[in-house]
Amino acid sequence: MAIFLSKESKVLVQGMTGAEGMKHTRRMLSAGTDIVGGVNPRKAGRTVDFDDRAVPVFGSVREGIEATGADVSVVFVPPAFAKAAVLEAADAGIGLAVVITEGIPVHDSVVFNAYAATKGTRVIGPNCPGLISPGESNAGIIPADITKPGRIGLVSKSGTLTYQLMYELRDVGFSTCVGIGGDPVVGTTHIDCLAAFQEDPDTELIVLIGEIGGDAEERAAAYIRDHITKPVVGYIAGFTAPEGKTMGHAGAIVSGSSGTAQAKKKALEAVGVRVGSTPTETARLVLNQLETERDVIHS
Repeated sequence: MAIFLSKESKVLVQGMTGAEGMKHTRRMLSAGTDIVGGVNPRKAGRTVDFDDRAVPVFGSVREGIEATGADVSVVFVPPAFAKAAVLEAADAGIGLAVVITEGIPVHDSVVFNAYAATKGTRVIGPNCPGLISPGESNAGIIPADITKPGRIGLVSKSGTLTYQLMYELRDVGFSTCVGIGGDPVVGTTHIDCLAAFQEDPDTELIVLIGEIGGDAEERAAAYIRDHITKPVVGYIAGFTAPEGKTMGHAGAIVSGSSGTAQAKKKALEAVGVRVGSTPTETARLVLNQLETERDVIHS
């Protein structure tokens, strides 16, 4: 099994006919994603050829859903139009909106995330790499050829670290990898993914990647303490970050002791999460934990 995205998912791409949309639609199709259409009001009625597959373009998300039964939208539209794109998808009843676009004003993210919640639409992102259930479906920009299906669930703020952990643990494989994005306001959180992985019978271990700034990881630690029975291994990006600086992601701002990597590591370790000091050490902790779990089962 997988969380949020599976081989049954039918995917629309908002902004498919733009340069980024075209490039990544081709990549998603090659990964086995069932892309049933693109959305562009100015090009409605056309089809776009991707190697051996012709993908229709619809004038709206609602038209795409009515024609194809789509339940996922991947958003590649420019920042100025992203809010309208997500509101449209939510109004049309899409179940999952994956917002890849970066540079979206925080106010816009607040508005579309709140509105989507009232419509029952799960938002992943913005400013995220999307999510992949290896061997089943890939919605976003995560490379599909660096890992395989397996029993690890991964949730990460960082796109680059998502890819690195996927590659380092490629021999074990993943149920689903979710890049939630590092903006100050995101739709799906660490906690949402932890809850879903806890309920997924095919996820054996969860990897949580956080980064400096905010308190999302501390809140995730509290949730792990109260609700998660599966082993969790963590990594926090930014142990060497200077205090008071913005580091890469808009949400990665450290003030005093609040939001530091060390504080987050302490909070996670206090609830039994093993936290690596580097991505490679984190991968090694995952392998050790899996070996320990299997020794317990076979003893």
